[in-house]
Amino acid sequence: MYFTQDSASKPSAAGASRRDPRHVLGRRGERLAADHLERLGFAILARNFRTRHGEIDLIAFDGEVLVFAEVKTRRVRARRQLEPDEQPLAWLRVRQQLRLRRLAAAWLYETRRDRPVAHTIRFDAVGVVVDAADRLLCLDHLESAW
Repeated sequence: MYFTQDSASKPSAAGASRRDPRHVLGRRGERLAADHLERLGFAILARNFRTRHGEIDLIAFDGEVLVFAEVKTRRVRARRQLEPDEQPLAWLRVRQQLRLRRLAAAWLYETRRDRPVAHTIRFDAVGVVVDAADRLLCLDHLESAW
């Protein structure tokens, strides 16, 4: 019933993801964010859902709330306090907010026959910080970010 699209599973994207460290880091952050949402009781409906306008990192549903999540991931070399401008969520811009709304509308339209009925639609932001060994140092989940 639910659609899961992961661009990393496509043959053309899989090779690219192994070569581009930023892509690999982003996918790591998305996995950690998805695990977090699942611990909160959400089922992941889609990952990396692509439209011609871009990609939605995560779409999750808990029976009442449908969440469209933007995930930002940072890697730090040593365990230290991050400066405010280094926090992953500090990089969210109005342009990204508008893009996520357009992408969500496209997903809602494309899946109108098969998607769950939600009482609430929410746009969340998840900031993930990992160390050089990809261990989770910090995860900030901002519900209803915009």
